[in-house]
Amino acid sequence: MAGLVLALHAPLLRAGPVEDAVSEVQHEWEVTRYQTPPKEREKRYEALVAKAHQFSEAHPGRSEPLVWEGIVVSSLAGEKGGLGALGLVKQAKGLYEQAIKINPEALDGSAYNSLGVLYYKVPGWPIGFGDKKKADELMQSALKLNPQGIDPNFFYGEFLLEQKRPADALVYLERAMQAPARAGRQIADAGRRDEARVLIEKAHAQLGR
Repeated sequence: MAGLVLALHAPLLRAGPVEDAVSEVQHEWEVTRYQTPPKEREKRYEALVAKAHQFSEAHPGRSEPLVWEGIVVSSLAGEKGGLGALGLVKQAKGLYEQAIKINPEALDGSAYNSLGVLYYKVPGWPIGFGDKKKADELMQSALKLNPQGIDPNFFYGEFLLEQKRPADALVYLERAMQAPARAGRQIADAGRRDEARVLIEKAHAQLGR
């Protein structure tokens, strides 16, 4: 669990009450994830969890706030690490599952991707609910909905690399590098591409290149 880093995010939404609320959480998340010193992140995520939960409660029946509440809760779990983070990842799992029940295609299927990442990052039974097969299925569902997206390609590439499939991983990591820029998401896009470059180097190293 110490290595659990669930730095997830989803596309920018069109303007509206729900969209404005989600965009606010989204922006604060990416500033915390990519521009905040590590020692300050946990407290910032804790405050953002509370804000995201308020937005979810204020907009019942909408999946987008639930997805982003799950993302922030997952990120907080990644900062805390260890077995103490299991309660948070279970909470995030429930939020993603609720979002999928409401609208699985919201945010280009980000709930599928985020839930899939949980399934491969979290330990399996008897410690946690991790399941590599389930992770694969969920992330492929996300890719079907958003085949060119930076996030589903990045995380599926990371998953394949951890499964010792570097050649396959490179296909998705390179696709993440070439993903279209997202309006208003410059910080997140730049941070994700930096992460993809690191994994591409690891994949080449595994291939002996």
